[in-house]
Amino acid sequence: MQTSLNSPYLRRASSVTRIMAEVLLALLPAIVAYVWLFGIGILIQLALATATALACEAAMLKARAKPLGPSLSDLSAIVTAWLVALSFPPIGPWWLIVVGTALAIVVAKHLYGGLGQNPFNPAMVAYAAMIVSFPALMSQWPAPDQLDAATQATLIFGGDRIVDAISSATPLDALRTGLRAENAQMLAVLHGQAFGVFGGRGWEWVSAGFLVGGIYLLARRIITWHVPAAFIVVLAAIASVASIASPQHFPGPGFELASGAAMLGAFFILTDPVSGATTPRGKLIFAAGAAVLTWTIRHFGSYPDGVAFATLLMNLCVPLIDMKTQPPVFGHKKD
Repeated sequence: MQTSLNSPYLRRASSVTRIMAEVLLALLPAIVAYVWLFGIGILIQLALATATALACEAAMLKARAKPLGPSLSDLSAIVTAWLVALSFPPIGPWWLIVVGTALAIVVAKHLYGGLGQNPFNPAMVAYAAMIVSFPALMSQWPAPDQLDAATQATLIFGGDRIVDAISSATPLDALRTGLRAENAQMLAVLHGQAFGVFGGRGWEWVSAGFLVGGIYLLARRIITWHVPAAFIVVLAAIASVASIASPQHFPGPGFELASGAAMLGAFFILTDPVSGATTPRGKLIFAAGAAVLTWTIRHFGSYPDGVAFATLLMNLCVPLIDMKTQPPVFGHKKD
């Protein structure tokens, strides 16, 4: 029997379950920071999202006459659930996270054929659909150390939702609102209660948690450097140029990277191997395009953060990007 001479000769055992478990582990630093700064609301939302994702996964597998065991145990539904929960407000009503997670699993995943077939990132589909449908509820974020555990649980499961009393503007939203005020000055706006040293107060540490988790994924070779590096570098470069050209209207790169979903997007959303680009050059183009769109939507669009919409728009471009960046087959000249 002839032995195959194809490389690589050494292969590391891998599986969907192992990869998904590594991603869940990488999310823990940000979750710890989230709980420390904003309370246990995020843990309740994670539990609700996880239960909903597993129930919807089982229902769709049964409807499609697929075996339940392998898909329910591969942790992919739980990863989607956690990403949805980390994108949604931690004090949103329980049904908001349930409906969003159900959309991610049923519509964005299984209606396209299940794991490995979805052209759009399921968590970002859920976020985009819910913020368009329920913008007020999706804007209710607590300030650090504002609400105790009992209050958060009450709000999630049916408490009186007085917006001004329970929520504060996100740093990106506070910046947009402040700069649109007459005679607004950037330095004065950034000294507001919503802001910390580099970005949003409290969100700097959550972003640092995502950064730590992303470095872990890079070290474990679950993701490659192309997407996070291209996204962070391009977003920082645009922010630097804009802040130098018009310092009264645009914040610097530190604020852009340490606020909103920049780090979550760079390491956990845009690196989705199914809905993202697959070639090395394609990943760079894909992430750079997402960075440009994120910055543009943040400062000129209708929503304070543009990571979700930037991701979905670039998902549309993936087939063309992959087609145009395929390396030539060995032994053949490039056309």
